Amino acid sequence: MQPRHSPLPVLGQVLRTPEARFANLRDFAYQPHYTELGGLRIAHIDEGPRDAPAVLLMHGEPAWSYLYRKMIPVLVAAGHRVIAPDLVGFGRSDKPASAKDYSYLHHVLWMNDWLKENDLHHLSLFCQDWGSLIGLRMVASMPERFDRIVLANGGLPTGTMPIPIAFHLWRAFARYSPWFPIGRIVRMGCALGLDAQQMAAYDAPFPSRRYRIAARLFPGFVPTRPDDPERARNEQAWEVLKNWHKPFLTLFSNRDPVTRGGFRLFHKLVPGAKGQPHAAIRGAGHFLQEDKGEEVAAAIVAFMAATPLP
Repeated sequence: MQPRHSPLPVLGQVLRTPEARFANLRDFAYQPHYTELGGLRIAHIDEGPRDAPAVLLMHGEPAWSYLYRKMIPVLVAAGHRVIAPDLVGFGRSDKPASAKDYSYLHHVLWMNDWLKENDLHHLSLFCQDWGSLIGLRMVASMPERFDRIVLANGGLPTGTMPIPIAFHLWRAFARYSPWFPIGRIVRMGCALGLDAQQMAAYDAPFPSRRYRIAARLFPGFVPTRPDDPERARNEQAWEVLKNWHKPFLTLFSNRDPVTRGGFRLFHKLVPGAKGQPHAAIRGAGHFLQEDKGEEVAAAIVAFMAATPLP
């Protein structure tokens, strides 16, 4: 039985990062588009021909669509439309000021509503980190809107699977550390590092600690126990994936201590993963979009060319 969805929260105060914080970002001159949903404004980037095959890029935590600046030009040059939203609480999207407004389920419902409001179809999903925990739930809710899936350094935990010690340490840091520097955190997840301007770009959405609530909370929302409130819904999503015969590709990096080897379960259980050109992205850390963005984008382009729609 499909687990029942809780209603979205009645929001209290909502914070909006001043646009000036995003001025003059290097290599990221893309104009934002906004969708108003239930008192929230959700931002996304939309580049390339509107009638071209669309790639949906879902970012993770604590990043935002800036993470995809190295991939967007490669995908657009190959003739694709590229759509990269900012999750609620991140990037240019609005940020509820109360921790009670955030949950794993609320983020799935917000992004499902965003997808329907923008009437997006025939999508090739690329998802990493929390982009996969949310993105794969979006696929399970509306599989008819998706034609392909590319999973990178992510997963869909149910609370019954082993969790690496590196993740437990990260979750404890997010919960207890008095210091939570977003740019430096992203840099730590990159094998090749970031320069000062790049770290500042990751800090841009968060003028003060009040804006960082979602970034603080997300690690605690990952299902790690059998009694997790999202276990049933993630198990239901797995049932959809176990019957997913459309193309499914994995691109995991070799230097991510959190998700290393996580592709094996998808290769085993997802029919659409059989016979695909799965690849290890060498020399990349958790944020492989930063370390090897052009290589990852080229792999997506090749995958889409090799799996044309009927």
